[in-house]
Amino acid sequence: MEKDDQLHTEQVQQPEIQAGPEQRQVCGPGTTPYVVRPGDTFFSIARQFGVSLDALIAANPQIPNPAEIRPGQIVCIPPVDCPRGTFAYTVQRGDTMFSIARRFNVSLQALIDANPQITDPARLVPGQTVCVPISEPPPGQCPPGTFAYTVQPGDSMFSIAQRFGVPLDDLIAANPQIPNPNLIFPGQIVCVPREAPGPCPPGTFAYTVQPGDSMFSIAQRFGVSLNALIAANPQIPNPNLIFPGQVVCVPTGQPPGPCPPGTFAYTVRPGDSMFSIAQRFGVSLNALIAANPQIPNLSLIFPGQTVCVPNR
Repeated sequence: MEKDDQLHTEQVQQPEIQAGPEQRQVCGPGTTPYVVRPGDTFFSIARQFGVSLDALIAANPQIPNPAEIRPGQIVCIPPVDCPRGTFAYTVQRGDTMFSIARRFNVSLQALIDANPQITDPARLVPGQTVCVPISEPPPGQCPPGTFAYTVQPGDSMFSIAQRFGVPLDDLIAANPQIPNPNLIFPGQIVCVPREAPGPCPPGTFAYTVQPGDSMFSIAQRFGVSLNALIAANPQIPNPNLIFPGQVVCVPTGQPPGPCPPGTFAYTVRPGDSMFSIAQRFGVSLNALIAANPQIPNLSLIFPGQTVCVPNR
């Protein structure tokens, strides 16, 4: 049997992420909860999801001894850092490498090559991250002043226009090759006009998001704090979800001043929440919240962000 056929037809019992709503609260933004099964170890879970052991340990500060985990416990799986030229796709029940390659119109071999962290491409796990190569449009498909976007599951022309801040009419006009704008499918190429929602405010400059970028990596690249970058982009409703071609306003000045007297600065780690930070430093949650009026949504904090912790 050919390798492609094996990846297409082999049926395996896939371990699943089955955490309930209360259990999901254990894990921070950008991580996925996984229910430990008999025989699991941190090392085997790291291999299963294609993440490094160090990254898995760092995403689970609530587990004091990674060598001792028990069935039914929640382990938070950090996302795979997909390389440039690819985007992250979360495996769904029933997915195979073959079906993912077909869905996004890439070759099976190209998909396998883009995921060296997946040791057995025939065994995907729901919740796992697969890095999908970005399909290049045929020469001349997208006109000047536009960029190519690969349609993802759940997309519509309206949602794509909203995501990139362009008028729906302009998006439709840029895609005369799509006969019915109400009917697009995953893997298809849509040409998006390069129009920012508006000029960036004084003290910032416009940066176009590249494949593989995140708010954290952009902040690091330009030497600004993650808090300052998020604050400069109120038009981005979810800073954990940005897309190639989107415009991010990057502050040109220095990051905000230090934490006020009586507090110290703490850098958020993967898996952190305001509750876990309060517990870690032995302060009340109310006191921690009161010390951070600069954080607009206290239920949504990000790795690399600064939280001011009251001194005990």
